[in-house]
Amino acid sequence: MSLFGKLFGGGGGKGGKAASPQEAIQRLRETEEMLTKKQEFLEKKIDEELITAKRNGTKNKRAALQALKRKKRYEKQLAQIDGTLSTIEFQREALENANTNTEVLKNMGFAAKAMKNAHENMDIDKVDDLMQDITEQQELAQEISDAISKPVGFGEDFDEDELLAELEELEQEELDKNLLEIGGAENVPLPNVPSASLPARPAKKREEEDEDDMKDLERWAMEAM
Repeated sequence: MSLFGKLFGGGGGKGGKAASPQEAIQRLRETEEMLTKKQEFLEKKIDEELITAKRNGTKNKRAALQALKRKKRYEKQLAQIDGTLSTIEFQREALENANTNTEVLKNMGFAAKAMKNAHENMDIDKVDDLMQDITEQQELAQEISDAISKPVGFGEDFDEDELLAELEELEQEELDKNLLEIGGAENVPLPNVPSASLPARPAKKREEEDEDDMKDLERWAMEAM
């Protein structure tokens, strides 16, 4: 049996149970890990054979050539493993994407069934009727709120024009009253002039004034001569 048959369970025959995507992905990861270790081993062997070839060189040409031959075989195996790893990595990524898509579709189907069950007892006509009833009740509630908030009382029975006319009459009466008060204030009698004579000037000041008058008269007489 081939290596890949052993790795992927090919020995189960045609009637064998197929592996699930999760199992296949896990096996591919294990194979990648094994081949990576094999790569590291071959790289070490290549380095060792290269050292052997250099150490022998011309001293032991036959041993050096054998080391180089082994190094070539190891390099060939390493190249094969590199290609195998690339293939396995591509297959693993494809399986992971397929598994992801499967899970997504499974969950979407589950959600679709749940939505279907949720809508199973719903009738679009009943929904429309229900929404119409809700709209009517909201409008009724708004009308009731408007009616409750509207002011009520006896004051609403009076005519606003009559109230404005009465207010103008009151304002005119107040204006007439103010004018009458201003007119009556103009006829208020002035205070009486005091009948008592003004107090006489002091005698000393009057004598000084007489002396000034006499000096002016003498000055005038001298100028006339």
